[in-house]
Amino acid sequence: MKKIVFIITTALFAIACNNLKDNEFLISGKAEGVENGKKVFIEVQTETGSLAKDTAVVKDGKFELKGITDGIDIGFVRIENEEINLPIILEEGKIEINIVKDSIHKSTLGGTPNNEKFNTFNLETKAISKKVAKFEKDNGPAMQKAQMSKDTVTINRLMKEHKKFQEEMNVYSKNFIKDNPDAFLSVLLLENFLMRQYLTPEEVKTYFAGLDKKVTETKSGKKIKTALDAMFAIVIGKPAPDFSAPSPEGKRISLKESLGKVTIIDFWASWCGPCRAENPNVVALYNEFHAQGLNIIGVSLDKDAAKWKEAIAKDGLTWAHVSNLKFWEDPIAKQYNVQSIPATFILDAKGVIVAKDLRGDELKAKVKELLGVK
Repeated sequence: MKKIVFIITTALFAIACNNLKDNEFLISGKAEGVENGKKVFIEVQTETGSLAKDTAVVKDGKFELKGITDGIDIGFVRIENEEINLPIILEEGKIEINIVKDSIHKSTLGGTPNNEKFNTFNLETKAISKKVAKFEKDNGPAMQKAQMSKDTVTINRLMKEHKKFQEEMNVYSKNFIKDNPDAFLSVLLLENFLMRQYLTPEEVKTYFAGLDKKVTETKSGKKIKTALDAMFAIVIGKPAPDFSAPSPEGKRISLKESLGKVTIIDFWASWCGPCRAENPNVVALYNEFHAQGLNIIGVSLDKDAAKWKEAIAKDGLTWAHVSNLKFWEDPIAKQYNVQSIPATFILDAKGVIVAKDLRGDELKAKVKELLGVK
């Protein structure tokens, strides 16, 4: 899931949406201080990176961007060779923005319902942002001095005081979600809470249930639902959900057919340094206990089949392997709510999850316990 940086904006009047097709957006922009001829892009994030929905050129301080939306999404207006990446809510209708090059926090947006609410959020949190800036300016030298002298008392005190501002922002954000169930921003805020684990899954589920269908069915809304489904399904004491995917040889292998007396589901990737560093320990564990009933099924988050196969051979990983070669969009990783790797799930003989993310001696001790080995 990706971080969203909200800039401080000011309120704009509503703009009527005329002469636009269904799902069509029109961004009417001003670019104060930006020279003529500079390219402007409206981009969205996809599985493979940034995708430009349209491109325009600044002329007399103005530009227009137009295109079709694939549902409501977060978009970014970017100007070439400038440190400007203005977040907007990309939705059907006429959106107006005013980019102030030399003072980006003064840039404004509005026009459509969701951008008006985005604007309200930014405007009303401006006071918190100012307090944070003042605190950091006033206490920066003291923090630096404390870090150099390893004065943990001062460091902890300043961090505790700074945390109060984040909590103030969190409280405001929770109230915004409650008061604006139809706002796409409410979904983005809830997604951020889920990613930071600020709220429990139960709390997130309650907030999510109160949102309007039109925002829960957006791309971000569906991500929250998928994550929640996994959180409530993948818990210690419950059976591990079955899955299947292609092996390096192209054969489809399932978890069910890979179960042993003890089974480790190992989420990893060839590009993951910590995963590769841990592999020798896993190999040693497998070699010691496979004959007694330990099985492993590796689920790779690779994109490149050749690199995946090369890593398996180089690290001597002789157990079962599967991958959809979809990087972080791997459906098994989503099913198991894997947010980082390496990630492991330890199952008993019945396929019930008994532990998660054990390493080294702890993992070995759990395997021996489940196998009944002294």
